[in-house]
Amino acid sequence: MFNRIWNLIRGFSSLFVGGIEKRNPEALIEAEKENLRKQIASYNEGLVAHAAILERLMTQVKRLENDQRTLRAKITANLNAGNKELAAQLALNHQTVVRELEENRTQMTDAEKTYKDLTRARDVAIRGAQEKIQNLKNLLGSIKIKEATASLNEMASGMISKIGGSGDTLNRVHEMLEERHEQASGRARVAKDSIDMHEINVQEAEQKALADQALADFAAKEGIILDSPASTPVTTPEKTMGTQS
Repeated sequence: MFNRIWNLIRGFSSLFVGGIEKRNPEALIEAEKENLRKQIASYNEGLVAHAAILERLMTQVKRLENDQRTLRAKITANLNAGNKELAAQLALNHQTVVRELEENRTQMTDAEKTYKDLTRARDVAIRGAQEKIQNLKNLLGSIKIKEATASLNEMASGMISKIGGSGDTLNRVHEMLEERHEQASGRARVAKDSIDMHEINVQEAEQKALADQALADFAAKEGIILDSPASTPVTTPEKTMGTQS
């Protein structure tokens, strides 16, 4: 008995809340916007913590690189001075520093990649949510215009004064349900197609191209020869017939 009463209460509560939501879609959209802001703030806190780890690894790598250079210089100086025993002890320390440096560089590289992936995932999610919210606003505005137009047309044609009887009521209920079904289908399609990854991929490709060009310019200025990417085919000049000068 208690379960039946509880289910009945839950059913009435659901109907009540559902009725409020249907009458106040703007409030639902604003609530989702606020929820999105909270999620972004929470996500950014996690990014800050990850960025702090990355900065700590970068500092450790710089310190170990400096220790490596210092030890290398001391080993060389002691070898030249004939202090072989001290040079050997320094060489052991140098091995430890090199090992720690390699580990920290690996961790730093992984942490940097993770940070970039997390940042990109956040930006993509934010753009998708913003597009969905904007689409819902546009849909709501269109619905209001159509509803207002329908009301004016009904008033103009005198339909309100002629509506009566259960048959008209059932017809109106059927029309309303059909309209809501169409609206729900339209909204589902909008939500499904709202995220366009093409623009994001194009922007990433442009950024990568600019970065590759910047690296090539830097290498040219510094006299550094860059290895060609494995995927880039090597072209050879075409041979032509005749006498070559």
